[in-house]
Amino acid sequence: MLPWWAWLLIAIGGYTAFSTLWDVFQRKHTIIRNFPFFGRFRYIAEKLGPPLRQYIVTSDLSERPFTRLQRSWAYRAAKGLSNTVPFGTQVDQEGPGVIKFNPAPFPTPDLHASDEMQPVILGPNRLKPYAVKYIANISGMSFGALSRNAVLALSKGAKLAGGYMSSGEGSVSDYHIAGGGDLFYQIGPGKFGCRNEDGTFNEEKFKAVAAREQVKAVYLKLAQGAKPGKGGVLPREKVTAEISRIRGIKMGEDCHSPNCHAEFNDVPGMMRFLNRVRDLSGGKPAGFKCVLGGDEFIREVARYIASHDDGPDFIIIDGAEGGTGAAPMSLSDHMGISLQEALVITDNVLREEGARNKVKVIGSGRIVTGASAAIALGLGADLCHIARGFMFSLGCIQALLCNTNHCPTGVATQSRWLTRGLDPESKSVRVSNYMQAIHHDVMMIVRALGLQHPNDITRKHMSMIVEPGRRVALTEIYPTTMKAFHQTRIIRRADLPAA
Repeated sequence: MLPWWAWLLIAIGGYTAFSTLWDVFQRKHTIIRNFPFFGRFRYIAEKLGPPLRQYIVTSDLSERPFTRLQRSWAYRAAKGLSNTVPFGTQVDQEGPGVIKFNPAPFPTPDLHASDEMQPVILGPNRLKPYAVKYIANISGMSFGALSRNAVLALSKGAKLAGGYMSSGEGSVSDYHIAGGGDLFYQIGPGKFGCRNEDGTFNEEKFKAVAAREQVKAVYLKLAQGAKPGKGGVLPREKVTAEISRIRGIKMGEDCHSPNCHAEFNDVPGMMRFLNRVRDLSGGKPAGFKCVLGGDEFIREVARYIASHDDGPDFIIIDGAEGGTGAAPMSLSDHMGISLQEALVITDNVLREEGARNKVKVIGSGRIVTGASAAIALGLGADLCHIARGFMFSLGCIQALLCNTNHCPTGVATQSRWLTRGLDPESKSVRVSNYMQAIHHDVMMIVRALGLQHPNDITRKHMSMIVEPGRRVALTEIYPTTMKAFHQTRIIRRADLPAA
């Protein structure tokens, strides 16, 4: 009778021999055909590379899309822990692109100060206006892209804090409702939750969703940051019977969302449809979400708002750095402009056309800390939407597997085994903590600037490091008129080296 270790050696030797023989004759992988068995270690190293770099190799400031310091801030905020840093900042204070706030010589007193702010009112002249009490709320993330437990935790967390969350394009699910949080109902080109079989808009289905007490506002999604001009895809592996029912789609097929709305293809048509859904909702605030590539579209919108009372109550500006579960790299890397520039363009154009006081602007795109939210406010936003920061509060580790249905933290998957690890009760507390921590950080910055309200922050309160030893006022980099703004771009292009 052979000892156990001998059987183990025989098994290992047999597996090695079989693998080597298989590798020699297979035609799919060149590396392992040329280097049988040992070539397999190349693919193992490729799989282990990202997590090894994330935790061992890279510095705290070098990761993308979020650095380890940014993720750590979100984790600690979600857990209700102190977010003070020891021994000074790790951020290069002379690094080009770093935005600095200009501290007031006489700050607003913070002793016994409350973080409560005067609410930002969406649709003040509508039948059912909505008062927003937190400066940053939960951006659109669909049930389907996220797990049932993740959606439930987000909704519960929004209710605990007193904020709101967007439904995402996948419609209002049972878990959005069960969590009890206030909701913004997003209507994407796929019309999920309010569609006919052919994908066209169904008024009765829409009214049934929009009539829910938790739904406080509705908005049209024209585009999202990571993939403007392209519809979403929910792989058939994620299309459960439940998702099929909620979205009104077939099982066993990939769920493709169109890249544009069939009901309109210009600004007047969009406004007519926007008014239609606002009326069907019973007079709740209505808006739209878009990604900019310049000022032409938003100028046409601004002119409409200035001359009509039935325009959007809010505009969500998504930066090209916005995130999603899955996006083509060509669009994610090269389509659209950043949130910073888009907010400046939107704010400038609305002011020039006399429409700024008739609409609220919500900024969305790689906002994860109070400082990044405050910067967005200073550039022209009235409120912020955050997606990935709230995913961190749920336990996301930036594994970059959102598009595979294998998210190890149970956030972006429909796998029951992986989802079971995400406890909605405990995670909802972290969601609430994170929402309050972002708001607290913004209010702390507000007081340091000598101001009273987050909407008091403007470009004059900030400056940017453009090169080591040179700091420029943000009003110079982002002038308050479009003529001056375009002129700065011409000057910068002239300074670029020839191709």
